Amino acid sequence: MNRPGPAALRVRRAVQAWDRAHGTGGPVAVALSGGADSLALLTGVLAAGLDAVALTVDHGLQDGSAAVAEAAAAAAREAGAMRTEVLRVAVEGPGGPEGAARAARYAALDAARGRLPVLLGHTLDDQAETVLLGLGRGSGARSLAGMAAWAAPYGRPLLGVRRADTRAACAELGLTPWEDPHNLDPRYTRVRLRTEVLPLLEEVLGGGVADSLARTAASLRADNDALDALAPAPSEADLEVEAVAGLPAALRLRALRTWLAGRGARALTGAHLVAVDALVTDWHGQGPTAIPGGSAGRRLQVHRTGGILRAW
Repeated sequence: MNRPGPAALRVRRAVQAWDRAHGTGGPVAVALSGGADSLALLTGVLAAGLDAVALTVDHGLQDGSAAVAEAAAAAAREAGAMRTEVLRVAVEGPGGPEGAARAARYAALDAARGRLPVLLGHTLDDQAETVLLGLGRGSGARSLAGMAAWAAPYGRPLLGVRRADTRAACAELGLTPWEDPHNLDPRYTRVRLRTEVLPLLEEVLGGGVADSLARTAASLRADNDALDALAPAPSEADLEVEAVAGLPAALRLRALRTWLAGRGARALTGAHLVAVDALVTDWHGQGPTAIPGGSAGRRLQVHRTGGILRAW
């Protein structure tokens, strides 16, 4: 590889800062697609002096995907990864192609990582897109807080690095990243955010939108962490309404989210929580509220009976 330039140095410093805050200085696994973000991340990890295992997931969704995965693994070996592995998965199940692929990818990474943390190549631009998605879906401060730099076992060292920098870093190092055609497919909501919505916002608001959205996420994440620490975490199957009715809304909704998750709820939105909260704060004998359950196609029914909430 060529000598690092300014962009590659920014990537390396971001990895070093992440490792000081969240790592141990020990080996890590890197989720490597072969694209610019993950390839720059791997080179930054190695330049920071960390040993790396490169894990490449072949979703099998495109012609030639096996060759792309093998090329990514070869690039990792040449860069100096101590081990590489190609993980072939079957993409099936709920959530549409994007959701099913994501679930298969994370399951494969978790199974292959051993005890190592897995570093992901999400950038500041990805964070901005995530915040916009959460805003559009009305799913509350938790979604607007975006992605965490560390949520065991996954780390995201590049949340302060622009996508343009990962591309520039690859160019400086003489690396040719893979260009995923899905990243230009307007059928995907995130692609339209990236190619249409964010550029328009940058134009209308005079620039700096992506950075501002990322700062908003960081601020809300700090607020969320503080409120989560204050909120009770009910674990009993039955929840007494009096135990949460007197809490401020910010804490009450968090307590309800924790309780529902313990009952098998998944993919909760702000609307789901508001509906369950009405059983506590606006009770007038209404029937049960349905929320997504713990398996595909299943719905949990949340009932209030005699001052008790139950979900089944």
